[in-house]
Amino acid sequence: MDFRFDIIIDYLPLLLKGTLWTIGISILSILFGSVLGLAVGLGKMSSRGYLTWPCSIYVNFFRGTPLLVQILLVHFGVVPLFLGETNAIVASITALSLNSAAYMAEIFRAGIQSIDKGQTEAAYSLGMTHVQTMKSVILPQAMKRMIPPFGNEFIVLIKDSSLFAIIAAPELMYWSNAMRSQYFKVWEPYLTAALIYFILTYSLSKLLGYLERRM
Repeated sequence: MDFRFDIIIDYLPLLLKGTLWTIGISILSILFGSVLGLAVGLGKMSSRGYLTWPCSIYVNFFRGTPLLVQILLVHFGVVPLFLGETNAIVASITALSLNSAAYMAEIFRAGIQSIDKGQTEAAYSLGMTHVQTMKSVILPQAMKRMIPPFGNEFIVLIKDSSLFAIIAAPELMYWSNAMRSQYFKVWEPYLTAALIYFILTYSLSKLLGYLERRM
């Protein structure tokens, strides 16, 4: 096998540019997904049916359908509906955020429900409102327990972002495919992409392990 390092070096600036897009899309998606996921998770735990049912349907839909299908629906359906034309970056962040929110909702729900109910009752007995109890008593404790699944979700997002190559978002896999198309090589582009993804996810797992020990 004639493994050519020269084409890797030639494409390295573009691969690094794609890596930055991968990181940026993943960070924005986990942030938006966390905010929406918290709202959906709280909605699922609500005693009001008009909140519980829509939130449950949302979670079941996005967890029960392939991310690739969601990407195509958002890119060719939702984004043109609002912007009048397709936009790969907007579609990527939107689709990944919506998908992540469904999983983050379950992470928040499990984390909140893992806190002993006695603490909620104690907060109420001190005259705290439901919002104050969540903000000052429940969520700070639940967040510590949610670090491992939260980190796992972020790692999954980084790997899932590779699917956006199909809509020509300029992330890492897009440029790996471009390298393959230009040089008709398979090992060089995809082994390089795999190595970069491994470095990203391994570094993140080590960082999250450190944060978990500190917390």
